[in-house]
Amino acid sequence: MFEIKQLCKSFGPTKVLDHIDATIRQGEVVVIVGPSGSGKSTFLRSLNLLEMPTSGEILFEGKEITDPKSNLNQYRQKIGMVFQHFNLFANKTILENMTLAPIKVLKKSKAEAEKEAMELLARVGLAEKANAYPAQLSGGQKQRIAIVRSLCMHPDVMLFDEPTSALDPEMVGEVLSVMRDLAHEGMTMVVVTHEMGFAREVGTRVLFVDEGRIKEENTPEEFFDHPKNARLQEFLSKVI
Repeated sequence: MFEIKQLCKSFGPTKVLDHIDATIRQGEVVVIVGPSGSGKSTFLRSLNLLEMPTSGEILFEGKEITDPKSNLNQYRQKIGMVFQHFNLFANKTILENMTLAPIKVLKKSKAEAEKEAMELLARVGLAEKANAYPAQLSGGQKQRIAIVRSLCMHPDVMLFDEPTSALDPEMVGEVLSVMRDLAHEGMTMVVVTHEMGFAREVGTRVLFVDEGRIKEENTPEEFFDHPKNARLQEFLSKVI
């Protein structure tokens, strides 16, 4: 799905990503962990060019998307993105939030888009909220809506940028449950998270990012039970 080669990103004199090489294969759930400020969210946002790399290449499904000639809008249609803070349109109902892009971008009929949106809402237990507005929902409900809104576009891959970090602890489980279901259905996912239990249980591979580099990557079992990198050992001792 993704091939990342020598990816660098700087903000002024500050180097945030430092020559990252990585591969993400179809059907994988790649979980990215690391301390705050390590560059993991910048790395994730680079995958759909919300952050433009300073140098390096990103290939998606064999095509170099960092090429200035690439069709960014066409490419982004294939990538779902879920942020920390939901990014729902406050002045639109949940159903309108979910059907806007399929109607405008995929040119679906209103009836077709609404039928699919209602099926997805039912899947996450929120069908009765179709005509509610975001302000009437809890944080966990908003994040579940944000996930299924992305699914309305039939993405090839889903990117999650700390999707539970803005939630109350009791709401975290309901969002992770939706993500677990997606993983079990074979959705390719790249997840930046602080939820180590999710990384261990659902991830096919875990990456440890520190100082803008991938310091270690491995299967969840090896990553958590037999960490090799000294900085990773220190990090895990504080978060587990």
